[in-house]
Amino acid sequence: MPPELLFPLATFCLVSTITPGPNNMMLLSSGATFGVRRTVPHILGISGGCAVMVLVLGWALAGAVRRMPGAFTALHIVSAIYLLWLAWRIATSTGPHGASARARPFRTIDAVGFQWVNPKAWAMVLGAVTSFARPAHLLIDVPVVAAVLMVIGLPCIALWAASGQILSRFLSDPRALRAFNFGMAGLLVASIWPGLRSLFPA
Repeated sequence: MPPELLFPLATFCLVSTITPGPNNMMLLSSGATFGVRRTVPHILGISGGCAVMVLVLGWALAGAVRRMPGAFTALHIVSAIYLLWLAWRIATSTGPHGASARARPFRTIDAVGFQWVNPKAWAMVLGAVTSFARPAHLLIDVPVVAAVLMVIGLPCIALWAASGQILSRFLSDPRALRAFNFGMAGLLVASIWPGLRSLFPA
């Protein structure tokens, strides 16, 4: 990849990974509920899962996905159902003490798999591959895109989990915890609204 493309690619990855979306809303909630240390596998799974998506889509599926718009419609419907279920789990979370007995944070493999039903992950990965990987140099450029995404994205998403842990100090009051959980669930639902709206244009 030409050196002059690295800074624009890094900027794209920074903006894409640090802005709100399903992954970051879930990390904020997990950090508040379980703490950063127990959320590390979730963080690594997001980062690694997105890198795997870059490799798979960049090397094998980019052209096919563009030719099958119906696949995106199916993805949005399936992912919306799954994300609504996750929003319900967040809204009904009982906080750190209840979570230790009744729930667990995402494992790395859970987070890797989740990226395949995350519309923002698809948009980010396809945008990065199509914008920065040269068609004639995919074997070289696609791994560079994956590496930059991991290096830039990992600290960005970790900030969300750390922010959640900081917030947990203020959530000992059950009413504050309930309000936080409902707020996070609402933000998660809001983060998938643009994708849902695109399925039903006016």
